[in-house]
Order: sequence, then C-alpha cells, then structure tokens
Amino acid sequence: MAVDLLLGLQWGDEGKGKIVDVLTQDYDIIARFQGGPNAGHTLEFDGIKHVLHTIPSGIFHKGAMNIVGNGVVIDPVIFQKELDNLKQFNLDIKSILLISRKAHLILPTHRLLDAASETAKGKAKIGSTLKGIGPTYMDKTGRNGMRVGDLEFSDWKEKYRILADKHEAMIGFYNVDIQYDLPELEAEFFKAVEALKELTFIDSEEYLFKAQKEGKKILAEGAQGSLLDIDFGTYPFVTSSNTTAAGACTGLGVAPNQIGDVKGIFKAYTTRVGSGPFPTELFDADGETMGRVGNEFGATTGRARRCGWLDLVALKYAVQINGVTELMMMKGDVLSGFKKLKVCTSYNYKGETITHLPYNIEAENLTPIYKEMEGWNEDLTKMTSEDQFPKALNEYILFLEKELEVPIKIVSVGPDRTQTIHR
Repeated sequence: MAVDLLLGLQWGDEGKGKIVDVLTQDYDIIARFQGGPNAGHTLEFDGIKHVLHTIPSGIFHKGAMNIVGNGVVIDPVIFQKELDNLKQFNLDIKSILLISRKAHLILPTHRLLDAASETAKGKAKIGSTLKGIGPTYMDKTGRNGMRVGDLEFSDWKEKYRILADKHEAMIGFYNVDIQYDLPELEAEFFKAVEALKELTFIDSEEYLFKAQKEGKKILAEGAQGSLLDIDFGTYPFVTSSNTTAAGACTGLGVAPNQIGDVKGIFKAYTTRVGSGPFPTELFDADGETMGRVGNEFGATTGRARRCGWLDLVALKYAVQINGVTELMMMKGDVLSGFKKLKVCTSYNYKGETITHLPYNIEAENLTPIYKEMEGWNEDLTKMTSEDQFPKALNEYILFLEKELEVPIKIVSVGPDRTQTIHR
C-alpha cells in the first residue's frame, strides 16, 4: 500500500493540522517525518482549540496509530508538556503513539546555542523560533547527535555530558551575553527524558514497511512549508530540514516508488512568520484586514504573521517540486468582503517578465505582476456544500486550478473540522 503525503506549499501555517485531523478517519497510521517543536499544528473541534508541536495530528482519532519519524527532532521537555495537555482526553498514549529510535533529541544546550547564534547575527537574524532546531540538525549532520534509541542504553548520560560540554564551549565563541542556569535546565530535561522513556520506541522504518505489506493506509504529515525547505526554500530564511515530498522518504524510510497521493495545502492568500523575502506582502489596510480576520499569529511563537496576496509563481514552484496530485485551499472565508482580489501570476525580475521562482526573490530584484479578480461579500463559514459558493469564489478556484493544473479537492471555510467542504 502506497504512502500518501500531506504538505504545506507556502511558508508554513497553511492549516495542515486541521486537514490531517479531517483526513485521519481514512488512514490507519499518521506519521510525522521532519521538523520539531518549531511546528504548530492547530486543531479545532467541539469548541476547543488544540495546538500540537511534535505529536502527529491524528492523535485524537480512535483507531489511528501515530508515529514520530526518524526525521523529527524531539525536545523531551516540550514533548512532556504536550502529553500533559492531552491527559484531559483520557487517551491511551502508550498504545497509539510510537517514536522512532532514530529521531534526534534536542538538548537544553541546543536551545542556548540557537539563542546565542541568533543574537550574534543582529539585524541579519533569520527569525529562528529559538527552539534549538538548527543546532540539533547540525549535530545530526555532524554525526555528534543524541538519538531516542540512545536512551535505552546505560551510558546515555555520559554521552549527553560530552555533547553538552561541547555546546557550552561553543556558546562562548559567540561572545554574546546569554544568561542561563544549566543545572536548572538539565533537571527539567532529565525529568522529561524519564517520562519519554515510558513511551514505546520503535524501529520505525521496519514498522512502516510491515504496515505497507499488511495493506495499512499511511499518511505522512509534514511540518512548516515547502518554501522553508533547506534546499528549495528561500535560503537562508528557511528551516533546517527537508519539508518537501523528498523529506518524507528520508524522514520515514519510505522508498520513493512507494509514495502515493501528494496532498498540498495552501492558503487563499499568503502569510509568512519571521524574516525573509515576501514578494506579495501587503503593508496597507488589505494586509491588516487579512491578519485581523484570519487571526494570523504563529501557533508556536505567537508572532504576528506578515500577510499578502496569493503568490501563484511560488505556489506553482511548490506544486512542481513536490509532485502534488491534489490541492486543499484554506481560509477562503478570510477573503470575504474584499471588493477586488489580486493574484500574482508572474514577476518582473531585473526587467524581464518571468513565471518561475528565481534564485533570489528579494524586493530589490523583482516586483510582482498581478491579475485582478472580483471579490465576494458572502459569509462562507456557515456553508456546507460547494453549490452554496458565490460565483466569484468559484471563479477564483477554477482560475487557480487551471493555472496550477491540479484539482482543488477541499476548500476550508473556517477553523473547525466541520467547516471543510469536499469538491
């Protein structure tokens, strides 16, 4: 049985958590394949909002197994807080949540290194979430990292000490004033590690291989968005992992020829958190309205998201590099009330009109070229079927489908799992 993928196609915050929650009923296994607690997947149902950071978004569905894959980095302290928040739901966590032994651990000193590095950059900072993600992936590729499987051996604390001491020496090289109490941070970390060890660790690639042979339906859940991919995103303002479809293969141990449907999620407009280029960003009343109506604040950091019109050039790029087979459009309801909508269909790049994403998309090199479309006033949040959509919304959807050459299968008209319309 092929593994289906669910990916964000912009700069993250597209609404992946909600869609995974909606789709989980069709799958036996939900597997996170990259990222860490820098992700914030928001789920809303029964009038309650839930934010998950590392735990897969299928955790609330009975019958679904949830796997944290080898490509994920885990902060035991944040993970423990997530588990504590789930206690009210009386879930049998040990039987429905499995963790890959090959997933890397975020140490307290990884977070301190992250803060020191970002502080040292000054105005050139990249907008890190300061969760220690980058330094942890650096240790992974530098072959120094600690993995979940290490916790099953008696010498794991010695391994920890060697790495933490190395990190402390590195912090000194940045020559910035970072105040911290490492013994206090370590006490919290060691306590959280003991709680983590109560969960079930697995050789996840073998588990998934057997599940495929048994015909189990598997959905791989990505974090962040394609434009934050370490290779194909707007470098250096990116995350430290592969957020694209290829990342699912390395982050779970799934062979490329075993990938099935690739479900891509995008907002009806564009947002970005933190630093980095953003060609269609708005600094006017329209941008303010998008942010206010869309409640555009980061689920992990609480930072206000920058807002702008839909960038079709960037979206096409993400569709291409991921091999997207079906699309889901989120937050169409936020655009209700705009008299006119704009969609960026090409760039003026150094005096030339182009329709592909170039190497550098900083503002001094390009300006977006827009197509203007009619807006709609109708409140979409109470609509339950496609035939209730206003004409302008249908025209907007059909235009995007034609340009992207991929069908839009789902339109979200609100944050609750019930506010999801299948086309």
